Amino acid sequence: MAALDPAANCGRCPRLKSYRLDSKRNFPTFFNAPVPNWASPQPRVMIVGMAPGMKGANRTGRTFTGDFAGDLLFDTLIQHGFANGVYGNSADDGLTLNECAIINVVRCVPPQNKPTASEVNNCRRYLEATLKHYRNDVEVFVTLGSIAHNSFLSCFDVRKKDFKFGHGAAFELPSGQTLLSSYHCSRYNVNTNVLTPKMFGDIFSRVREILSE
Repeated sequence: MAALDPAANCGRCPRLKSYRLDSKRNFPTFFNAPVPNWASPQPRVMIVGMAPGMKGANRTGRTFTGDFAGDLLFDTLIQHGFANGVYGNSADDGLTLNECAIINVVRCVPPQNKPTASEVNNCRRYLEATLKHYRNDVEVFVTLGSIAHNSFLSCFDVRKKDFKFGHGAAFELPSGQTLLSSYHCSRYNVNTNVLTPKMFGDIFSRVREILSE
């Protein structure tokens, strides 16, 4: 069975490994390694993000944890019953996921938060393994941003032009699963009103509707 997560010392992407090592020297208390998937048992919804943030998941070791994107994501998941507890910006805050998985298409923090196409491609083996592992559980996927969306689609035999990214766009995959796309819950998108908390919440209201159908 293929590994779902990269090894802690993964070197498939030299630029990302070098950046991790620089981070380790500058911030020795950070996680500074490929960030693993986070999933509840038998998740029915899977959230697909792009990559860890330097002072978010690269610091805490838990995907989307420790930066602004996590604030909005976990508040929204709690409101819609996909997470339980209180989000505390750390991996040991006691928060748990409910019928939910959160993954990234690139597992290492990239410089300027911009992975290259080759880095996205190098990491896709872990995305493919994850999708295969949960293929009998997940009913709805939510892709956050166009990079995550397009990398996710590369795992399916589809024409991407038929699955064009757009906030709130919904598609049926060849597997019968549903794909919803959303703008990424980044500080920039929220501060510029590209994405509002209501817009983001509406995505997960739709997820709930699909799961109840």
